[in-house]
Amino acid sequence: MVRTDEARKIAYEADLDLVEVAPNAKPPVCKIMDFGKFKYEQAQKARESRKNQQQTVVKEQKFRPKIDDHDYETKKNNVIRFLDKGSKVKVTIMFRGREQSRPELGFRLLQRLADDVAEHGTVEARPKQDGRNMTVVLAPVRKGKK
Repeated sequence: MVRTDEARKIAYEADLDLVEVAPNAKPPVCKIMDFGKFKYEQAQKARESRKNQQQTVVKEQKFRPKIDDHDYETKKNNVIRFLDKGSKVKVTIMFRGREQSRPELGFRLLQRLADDVAEHGTVEARPKQDGRNMTVVLAPVRKGKK
């Protein structure tokens, strides 16, 4: 353990900085280093990790409980296209008027959609009702390397 005055003197003679590494420790821990170089290297590491990070995109597809078969197929194909591109899909069923008293219709529609797109995506969050809407989140299936 070195006194603060001595540590400052040693750092000044070495033309380096005295940097407090662990301020909450008893006694506080300091290190002699080139602080500008340290900050630069940290910024480089952060930039590199952001470069390797994959952005998750959440697309949304809206349905109504009384959807026609052709419209359902079109929207299902959109969901499949989004999942194949690697995006998550939030499927929303909008209820209006008296439809709100029949949430099981929306639940059945979401089950049907989940079964239809099972090979492209999996249900990440169970269907839940929030106000006039019922939502479910589908995540793409990660394909293993062949």
